Amino acid sequence: MRNFTTAKRVVIKIGTSTLSTESGVNSKYLQTLARQVAQLIESNRQALIVSSGAIGMGAKQLRLSGPVTDMKIRQACAAIGQPLLMHEYHKAFAEVGLTVSQVLLTAEVLNKRKSYLNLRNAIESLLRLGVVPIINENDCVSTDEIGTAFGDNDKLSALVASKIDADLLIMLTDIDALYDKDPRRNSDAQPVRIVKEITDDIIKAAGKHGSTHSTGGMKTKLKAAQITATANCRMVLANGREPDVIGKIIAGKEIGTLFLPKAEKLSNRVRWILHSKPEGTIHIDQGALGAIQKKKSLLPSGITHIEGTFDAGAVVMINDSAKAVTSLSSDELKKVAGQHSGKIRDLLGSGRRDVVATPEDIVFLDAKEKKI
Repeated sequence: MRNFTTAKRVVIKIGTSTLSTESGVNSKYLQTLARQVAQLIESNRQALIVSSGAIGMGAKQLRLSGPVTDMKIRQACAAIGQPLLMHEYHKAFAEVGLTVSQVLLTAEVLNKRKSYLNLRNAIESLLRLGVVPIINENDCVSTDEIGTAFGDNDKLSALVASKIDADLLIMLTDIDALYDKDPRRNSDAQPVRIVKEITDDIIKAAGKHGSTHSTGGMKTKLKAAQITATANCRMVLANGREPDVIGKIIAGKEIGTLFLPKAEKLSNRVRWILHSKPEGTIHIDQGALGAIQKKKSLLPSGITHIEGTFDAGAVVMINDSAKAVTSLSSDELKKVAGQHSGKIRDLLGSGRRDVVATPEDIVFLDAKEKKI
């Protein structure tokens, strides 16, 4: 289970608390990180880093005390902190002969199929050139409230690992492992070394909050594990301050918590649909729900009403049961809701599809995914 000899593409996520000190970024830590990443690349592997820390660095540069909760101030902190953070990465990785690149993402980039494919191609090119991409949420221009989109980049790191078909996600944080109960409140809490499935008990044991400038907690890490599980990507949660932690994980040492993937790997397109943020909801009746559960197309006759505004090709919810890529916009769906498929072209014009979504574009949600 901890044999990573065949893991060729590794995503490393570094949390704010691991990367930072009271005065700013931990330069010595970045130097040790760079050496570990260099060893990965020397062993014929590819490495990507998903890094938090920009908001924290900006807040410290402005001498702001305590957690920064105002969204506009967090955006300002991110704008100040991001170049400072990248400067430290450039400096540390140059010492070991590696070039790094900055990749800033928003949830919208990953949710749009075209921009996601462009991103994937760009990252593939960087990796072929031997560059180490440093990926972060573009907090300064994010259309979602910071922290709700990716959760201190925990979810972002899993989405990146899933979308580039990584073999392993190493999540470096300020805790040693997942525990069977909150170790801050229970002295008898025991580390869980291997998680084959995220059960209700594990969800219940997870904490709620991150540290001062971060927004992640154990629940965001469980969500990340759910995402990687669908991509046949293993995830290891470990203490980032453990000496040579990356080398020890690759060597199979029993540190941290290993999250195993599901037996069946979902296709890249199915994973994109499953993990995209829905832009609206198509509400359907029980007859239509039963039909799509039997791998039938979603027809307009079963639609009861539409929620939200979205274009054709958007990922939307179907009730609270599934996600789908809709062939019609919200305005178009309102015109054909409850109508027979044969009337679509009469109502919308020729050349239009006579179904709302095909079975290939409908993905049902796992019940546990709704609990985290």
